[in-house]
Amino acid sequence: MLLPIGTTTDGLGTNGLSLLLILVAMVPGILAQARVRSTFGRYSQVRSRSGYTGTMAARRILDAQGLHDVPIERIPGQLTDHFDPRTRILRLSESTAEIPSVAAVGVAAHEAGHAMQHAAGYAPNRLRGFLVPIANIGSNAGPYLAIFGILLGFGFLVNIGIALYAFAVLFFIVTLPVEYNASHRAMCALEDTGILSEEELAGARKVLNAAALTYLASALAAVATLARLLLISRSGRRRS
Repeated sequence: MLLPIGTTTDGLGTNGLSLLLILVAMVPGILAQARVRSTFGRYSQVRSRSGYTGTMAARRILDAQGLHDVPIERIPGQLTDHFDPRTRILRLSESTAEIPSVAAVGVAAHEAGHAMQHAAGYAPNRLRGFLVPIANIGSNAGPYLAIFGILLGFGFLVNIGIALYAFAVLFFIVTLPVEYNASHRAMCALEDTGILSEEELAGARKVLNAAALTYLASALAAVATLARLLLISRSGRRRS
């Protein structure tokens, strides 16, 4: 018979580790999001001396890379910016598209960096694209399958759930070099095109570094969640 999840007879060891993993999954993400909001908000108030908006910066960078056929669209929301590799469309949010700020230019350049990755066939980016379908399934269904398997005593279901979620973890890990590389390409492009001054480049770098922390926090959260599933599974099997 399985005990309630997290219940142990070996003191605070398993419960304490489980609590630690929960904190690792939650706290870094909260801090990273706060850092992004603070940094983006600060540099959203700093007007780019060139007067470039996010759209103008992205267009110039794409054209400089020979990507004249990559269109730029405006979408609603704040920081919903992304490059869609399926349609090869770069989409910029209301907080980026028409705003002539250092933050907007930095974010737009980062998304242009993703377009450059796609055009160059950057291997980690291709791997991430391959992982997207199964990672979505694993992220949404994996933990529930594992928990149901533990509660019902179905070991095969636990294994399937954990295996599926492991693909989600792999996706988050692969995302790290993809995002850091896109930021690196963005900073190089901004420097080469002269869109931002040296002082402004430092501000844009701070914005992109803050954004990168959210991806690191997501990867940590995914690893911590996987570790907790394994911990719960092991604890449950010892008591079955």
